[in-house]
Amino acid sequence: MIIQTSRFGSLEIDGERLIRFPKGILGFPHSKEYALIQTGEQSAFYWLQAVDRPELAFVVCDPRLFIPDYHIPIKAEDLAEMGLGDVQEAQVFVIANRVGDQLTANLQGPLVINVPTRVGYQLVLSDRRFGTRHPLMKLPRSEERAVVSKTA
Repeated sequence: MIIQTSRFGSLEIDGERLIRFPKGILGFPHSKEYALIQTGEQSAFYWLQAVDRPELAFVVCDPRLFIPDYHIPIKAEDLAEMGLGDVQEAQVFVIANRVGDQLTANLQGPLVINVPTRVGYQLVLSDRRFGTRHPLMKLPRSEERAVVSKTA
């Protein structure tokens, strides 16, 4: 199938590989189908692109690449609703955002995806150890990026 995106134009996506969020994502309850787009083979970041809204996409990553001890306390009934026996059976992503010169992640609202069924859920954790703008990494300033790109 072909989907329209505001960042990448038209993309051909295998319809069998779409991720369905039955409850939507916080703030966007009506957009339920998303494509996970990898922009580079070595990139730790992906775009989670809404199928029905070209302008709606989130940068996501696996939080354990940056925070190895990050784990999600999920109740047994929530696991059952997701069709999972254990959270280790799922792929976990968090939404990343740029805040000033920092790349941050919403660790209180992880996206948990049942890989075999391709059904995802956004959880809202009450655990306050991690916040909605947890620093992942400092981004290079635009002048530094220009120097790096000229020397590369």
